[in-house]
Amino acid sequence: MIYTNIYDNENYGDKKPGVKLLMETEFTKEIGIYFLQEQVMKQHQTPFPIIVQVVKGAVDFRVEGEIHQLKSGDIISLGKNVPHDLRAREESSIRLTLLKADSLSRVEDVAKD
Repeated sequence: MIYTNIYDNENYGDKKPGVKLLMETEFTKEIGIYFLQEQVMKQHQTPFPIIVQVVKGAVDFRVEGEIHQLKSGDIISLGKNVPHDLRAREESSIRLTLLKADSLSRVEDVAKD
């Protein structure tokens, strides 16, 4: 069994979203992404499918040019190589599920650009 809490030691960045590994299982990496209002993650795509859950707050989640206004509780999945970006409409916490083969450093690099 592995236990974590997305709210423990929230990692908000001053200028860019904070990224934290929440847990690693046999098949996934669970990542916390912490946004202050108006922070963004620039357009990017992933080499593997992902699942994104808004745990707290509200974000504009743009997928291939179309904006989806997501709020607490919303979950979205994307296939690999789908261009997307995020902008926090308010302070927000996001749970990102990656396949084990994907890397935390890739997410950190997107967040800091």
